[in-house]
Amino acid sequence: MGRVSHMDESTVVIRMKDIVKKFGDFTANDHINLTVHKGEVHAILGENGAGKSTMMNVLCGLYKPTSGQIFINEKEVSFSSPKEAIDIGIGMVHQHFMLIQPFTVTENIILGMEPVRGLVIDKDTARKKVLELSERYNMKVDPDAKIEDISVGMQQRVEILKVLYRGADTLILDEPTASLTPQEIEGLMEIIKNLTADGKSVILITHKLKEITATSDNCTIIRQGKYICTVKVDEVDVNELAAMMVGRDVNFTVEKKEMTPGENVLEVKKLHAKDYRNVEILKGFSLNVRKGEIVGLAGVDGNGQTELVEILTGLRHAESGEVRVLGKDIFNKSPAETFAAGVSSIPADRQKHGLILDFSNEDNMIVQHFLEEPFSSKGILNRKAIRAHATKLMEKFDVRPRGSEGAPTGTLSGGNQQKVIIAREVTNDKELLIAVNPTRGLDVGAIEFVHKYLVEQRNKNCAVLLVSFELDEIMSLSDRIEVIFDGQITGSVSGKDADEKELGIMMAGGKKHE
Repeated sequence: MGRVSHMDESTVVIRMKDIVKKFGDFTANDHINLTVHKGEVHAILGENGAGKSTMMNVLCGLYKPTSGQIFINEKEVSFSSPKEAIDIGIGMVHQHFMLIQPFTVTENIILGMEPVRGLVIDKDTARKKVLELSERYNMKVDPDAKIEDISVGMQQRVEILKVLYRGADTLILDEPTASLTPQEIEGLMEIIKNLTADGKSVILITHKLKEITATSDNCTIIRQGKYICTVKVDEVDVNELAAMMVGRDVNFTVEKKEMTPGENVLEVKKLHAKDYRNVEILKGFSLNVRKGEIVGLAGVDGNGQTELVEILTGLRHAESGEVRVLGKDIFNKSPAETFAAGVSSIPADRQKHGLILDFSNEDNMIVQHFLEEPFSSKGILNRKAIRAHATKLMEKFDVRPRGSEGAPTGTLSGGNQQKVIIAREVTNDKELLIAVNPTRGLDVGAIEFVHKYLVEQRNKNCAVLLVSFELDEIMSLSDRIEVIFDGQITGSVSGKDADEKELGIMMAGGKKHE
């Protein structure tokens, strides 16, 4: 899809000047600058924890800057709440959506701004306005659907409609494609094009370089809280953007030596399981993963991947079938039993299944081993050993900020939370590692790093099952790719022979060409 620019360079809608934001002694934003024009898509690029979200939280009124100035339409402003920012035309769509599940689309969009007729909420007028907005930007949203019944991509459209309903002229999208399928990403790009064609400006917080080159006019790069530069996107390439963001050259190809896989570690046979609605989702699913190989499970979200991983890690029961790890039966066993049998996992939802956000980083790193030596003795925790273990892992896995062993994991950026999980699970050295979207929300520097560790596990003769919605990731890492569609494996190709188009067809239920 070719990029069409609707930018009007003569009209500056937002100017952030020398913004500093401190939290205690920590400086999250250190003299940041940003200029956004009318009808522009402006990308903010930076590593995890570089200060991108903090900077946008200052712009949308969630945080007050420690110092610096904000100008909207060349008038200086100072916000003390997000409501003041939205009143002046700035709306933010956060990475983790803020929708009320049992409410309908319309109810969520009008929440706190309900039109009333007399003493009653005028739902008809609201519904009409939601439909109008949805059609104007070609969003195809059902105003009467409940949030709990719609896809992630659709929920995101509801969040965008929510800020448009409140009159936003500038939309801030924070990591908007982190949990979307390739098709949904295409839909979002189309929506962004429609918004700028209508004179809206879009600020895109991301570290996916391909997205920036596909959509953005300008890109502002920040590194470790500092402003680096602003570049015209069509004057730079992906490698240059990556180097500016990370501060070094990044290797996009995964280095992998040839390996001959050994015996079966994971054997899944004729697995049948139901989803949360009690509808059959795994329909006789079979799969094996051997020692010394990475098997990539490719598929569009919602074809049974989530249920499969939950069954393999003991979080969900299947109806029937067989699951064995090194010959040992782990069918419908508990998480502790599957872990003891040799299964470790990097879960899809780091905050729900991977971490206890109120626990410190050091405690999260030993959460499966707190009853074992050297971390405890006769039920008493050995704090010194726990701290030393965490310090070593945080150094090795580049968890930032350094020295935060005792801080709650919930205070880290998403990418650094992911590194805490990876540090823990890779160090567990189990026979099978299940990695679900392991680089979701990570920047290119961190992705390179995670890929290296997954390959290292395979080279140590472990079996790795990689479940990912990033087709690039599946293709560059996998020794063998299995495609899941409608609860069954529909095709298998070797990693080195994989073709993106063909995989896409198989993921949509088509057959591969022999």
